Amino acid sequence: MPAKPWPRPDKPMTARRLSAMLTTLGAWSRDREEPVVGRIREKKCDPFAVLVGTVLSLRTRDQVTDKAFHALWKVARSPGALAAMPLSKIEKAIRPVGFYKTKAKSLKALSRILLDEHGGRVPGDLDALLALPGVGRKTANLVLTEGFALPGICVDTHVHRILNWWGFVDTREPDETEQVLRRILPKRWWMPINGLLVSFGQQICRSVGPRCPECLLQRRCPYPGKKL
Repeated sequence: MPAKPWPRPDKPMTARRLSAMLTTLGAWSRDREEPVVGRIREKKCDPFAVLVGTVLSLRTRDQVTDKAFHALWKVARSPGALAAMPLSKIEKAIRPVGFYKTKAKSLKALSRILLDEHGGRVPGDLDALLALPGVGRKTANLVLTEGFALPGICVDTHVHRILNWWGFVDTREPDETEQVLRRILPKRWWMPINGLLVSFGQQICRSVGPRCPECLLQRRCPYPGKKL
């Protein structure tokens, strides 16, 4: 990602101001559909389902991820079943998603590792998750928070972009944003911040064509590039 691709507020946003804005978004989000991984967590209550859904969701729209996840889940609901599937069958099930061939290889390989090294269970440990094929920090943190309800900060492109727009962080990459948030973000927001800002970023605060006139945070938004 290029450095400084957007205008920045004159002053950094305080944790108190961010908390107030996130509280407002929390009320706004109650009547809206959760991002796809949150829906998978609610319906399946299975860390493996969350892991599979998160891998599929990378660089893929929620609607496509949801369709691919359910197609795959019909034929493979455990690491053993997925590891035993022919790669071509996995690819066929998830084909609507972006980079489906790479993701199919990762899912098959990580399922084998779960069987061989973790007794067929998804580990609730950040370092162990990061050791799995196709699992980066975003995926690992999302599995911890959604699959195990453990503390973690999942930073996807929406979280990274919006918090830079607001001036709460001054970072160039999502992984850098995560490390900064671990130091300055109040812990009560660690788990919910991803779901709140992903929904907000997909529906209102979009990277292209932001719907600023519809935004409930319009008057409080410090972003210099907002469109009113």
